[in-house]
Amino acid sequence: MNANKKTDQNCPLCSDKRAHVFHQEESFGYSLTYYQCATCGLVFQHAADSPAADPSFYQETYRRVYQESEEPTPKDLWVQKRRALNSITFLKDKGLNSVGNALDIGASAGVLLDAFKAAYGCQVTGVEPGRVYRSFAQSKGLHMVSSLEELVNAKPKRFDLVSLMHVLEHLVDPLGTLKTLSQDLMTKDGRLLIGVPNFYAHDSYELAHLICFTPHSLRELVQQAGFEVLTVKAHGYHRSKLLKLYLTLLAKPLPEKTSVPEIKPDHQVSRKRQLGFLYRKFVQKAFPHSAWLPLETDKK
Repeated sequence: MNANKKTDQNCPLCSDKRAHVFHQEESFGYSLTYYQCATCGLVFQHAADSPAADPSFYQETYRRVYQESEEPTPKDLWVQKRRALNSITFLKDKGLNSVGNALDIGASAGVLLDAFKAAYGCQVTGVEPGRVYRSFAQSKGLHMVSSLEELVNAKPKRFDLVSLMHVLEHLVDPLGTLKTLSQDLMTKDGRLLIGVPNFYAHDSYELAHLICFTPHSLRELVQQAGFEVLTVKAHGYHRSKLLKLYLTLLAKPLPEKTSVPEIKPDHQVSRKRQLGFLYRKFVQKAFPHSAWLPLETDKK
């Protein structure tokens, strides 16, 4: 690894500017550089160097780059449906049996919002910057807005469930976003649901992934934003029976004036990722049919 050096960007978690180059990668024709913060251990891209940090990227480019179509594809809708069903199961397993008003950030085609309505009979709102996907969700009668700023300015009724499923790793300022949710949009006893790739099992290095979360760094970020973490689950659903590719976290806002704990550094991140990928390599070879489950559209 390169020696620690000053950078021109604060760490998204602890704001330190000391970091070293952690990994370099090619993704969709772009050269990516990931840094690791010298203080807290978070692995991240510099927003100034990444086209995915530009808000217009999700309005105009993201879907074309990732799936060669601005319209929702059968594969994408299939994945969203599986994630939505898993999210509902997770929430009910954790005792969340009643929701009155739900918000989904990065709502895409509105599949998770539909699942919230079906499971809880609640009001729903989605934030989706992509115009085509937002229009698709609106065509189903869902209430959608284009940005979190637009929603905050509208001063909506506060939400008792807010979700960011595979969104947090895409954000330039995930800490600021979570603070906005806690302070401006959530009820005091609401629940926050987050899903991200697990850096110790998922490839993670992608153009649109500005941050690589470990179980530790995800907890630390959520705590620094003013939440109490209730649980973090590592799992492979819907892609693997054996590989813990994803992290799902449930949290609730801390009472007002509660002090936020000091950040605990994430140690031996590189070593843990190496061990995780040695295990992944072994599982893929020894149990190929369980290591990766097929992606397919629902059969009619």
